[in-house]
Amino acid sequence: MTRAVIADDEEHLAAFLKERLAALWPELEIAGLAAHGEAALALIESAGADIAFLDIKMPGLSGLDVAARLTDSACRIVFVTAYDQFALEAFEHHAVDYLVKPITDDRLGKTIERLRREDATRRDPAELRSLLSQVAGLIGQRAAGPQSLRWIRAQVKDAVRQIPVEDILFFRAADKYTIVELREPHSDGELLIRLSLSELLAELDTAVFWQIHRSTIVNLQHVLGTRRDVLGKTYVQLKGRSTELPVSRQYAARFKQM
Repeated sequence: MTRAVIADDEEHLAAFLKERLAALWPELEIAGLAAHGEAALALIESAGADIAFLDIKMPGLSGLDVAARLTDSACRIVFVTAYDQFALEAFEHHAVDYLVKPITDDRLGKTIERLRREDATRRDPAELRSLLSQVAGLIGQRAAGPQSLRWIRAQVKDAVRQIPVEDILFFRAADKYTIVELREPHSDGELLIRLSLSELLAELDTAVFWQIHRSTIVNLQHVLGTRRDVLGKTYVQLKGRSTELPVSRQYAARFKQM
C-alpha cells in the first residue's frame, strides 16, 4: 500500500488535504500529519513514506529544506503552497508536482493521477537539488524583490494614462489585452493594458488584489460583499456598482467568511 505524509503548520489545511485525499484516493494510507519540517522528516523516515505533501512555508525547516534532505530518498514530493504559478514555473517542466492553495478537487485529482502512474519515476538526485535551489531563489526574489505596483500605465484610444492602483476596481482579460475597470468609469472609454493576469499578479499586492476567475482580478478594497445563487455559485458585489463578478469554483473558498 502507498503511504503518504502531510506536512503543514496550518492544522485545518492539513486536515482538509487529508480529507480530500481520502475521498479521491481511498487506497492511499495517510501515515500522519506534521506541523513543521523537523517533524515531517522524522515521520517520513519512521513511516517509510512513499509520498510527502510538503507546505513550502513552515516554521524551522521549510518544505524546500525537507525536500533537499530527501533527494536521495525514494519518497516523492508534492509541494503545497500559497505562491502562485509564476513563482513555480520551473515545476511545470519537471517530475516534482505542486498544489496551489486553495486546493481544488480537480487539481488534486491531476496530482493523484500523476502519482499513481506506473511510469512516475524519481528524478536524478542532483537534478532535484538543482531544481530546489532554483525555486528557492525564485521565491526569495519574490519575497525580497521590488515593491508592489502603485501605478498602472493604461492605453485609452491614442493616449496613455497613469492610473493609481487604488482607483482600480478590477482587471478583466480580453483577447490580447487586459481591461482596467476604474471605480469611476473613464469618460474616454475602456482602459487597456498588454500585461496578462499572471504578469499582473506577479507585480500587484496579492493581499489586496485577488484572482477570482481565470479572467478576473478584483481589488478587495472595493468589494462590498458576496452573493450565492440557488445553484451555489458565488458572485462578488462591488461598492457603488450594480455589476457583480462571478467567482469560479477554484477561488470560491476564499470568500467563505464573507
